[in-house]
Amino acid sequence: MLYPLSYEGGASALTGRWPARSGTDLSIQGERPYYALGMTAPGSATSEDILYIPDVASTRFYIGALALLSVLQYFVAEAAVIGAWTGQQPYSRRTDYISDLGAVGCGVFDGRDVCSPAHLLMNASFVVQGVGMMVGAVLLSSALIGVAARAGARILLSPGRRSQSRTALAARLLSSTAGAGTVIVGLVPEDAGSGWHGVGAVMYFVAGALALLVLGWLWVRQTALGWFILACGGVSLGAVITGGMTRMAVPEPGTLERLMGYPITIGMAAAGLVVAQRVRSAVAARQRVRSGAAPA
Repeated sequence: MLYPLSYEGGASALTGRWPARSGTDLSIQGERPYYALGMTAPGSATSEDILYIPDVASTRFYIGALALLSVLQYFVAEAAVIGAWTGQQPYSRRTDYISDLGAVGCGVFDGRDVCSPAHLLMNASFVVQGVGMMVGAVLLSSALIGVAARAGARILLSPGRRSQSRTALAARLLSSTAGAGTVIVGLVPEDAGSGWHGVGAVMYFVAGALALLVLGWLWVRQTALGWFILACGGVSLGAVITGGMTRMAVPEPGTLERLMGYPITIGMAAAGLVVAQRVRSAVAARQRVRSGAAPA
């Protein structure tokens, strides 16, 4: 029997008591719904399964992956802004806060001498980073994230089984929340006299760390980068907890804050790389199929 699998942008699926044959090749993506060959299961099978896979070879997904990779621009912007620093003391990544680089005015702020002439660049970088994370969360579907780390992976839904797509959806929501937080940080500098700056920073650090933990857990058995992403989330969350318990009253608050933020940026870029590689391999597979089907 043939029965349809869903494709990106749709939820078409046919339930039945005949799970797909284990040898079915699902790694080749098409532009339309496609089918897997099924066979009658043993009489002991009682559950109804839904088997589907998204159309990975999608321009939308590739753009979403590039959006996540774009967060790396932050490191370039930070280095440039630090180079333009004109405070009485040289800026130190170990003792100075990241938000000091985005402060609009020059003078003493919260006991620290702050003067960042390139603050517009820093705040713009915060916004671009946040927008990249939100765009990636919107464009990368939960179904894609569930299978992105391993070619030919499939999603099997059974009664009573939690779908990988739900876990991927949680990662997307957390990533979007973190992105919104860093956008707020960029739009409301630390010396703007508003508590929203602190709220945005907490959103970014907490939601970003949790997003990486969820995503790393989802991919940990599919790719070595799953472990790396999981580690990034763990380091970030550990630093966030330490910062909360100490209220940042540590010898090197700049180092602690960067242990909160840097792993999120690096982990999100790694996730974008995983998806981009998966999309490119699917596109290449589709092109090979088309070339083979073309008349000589």
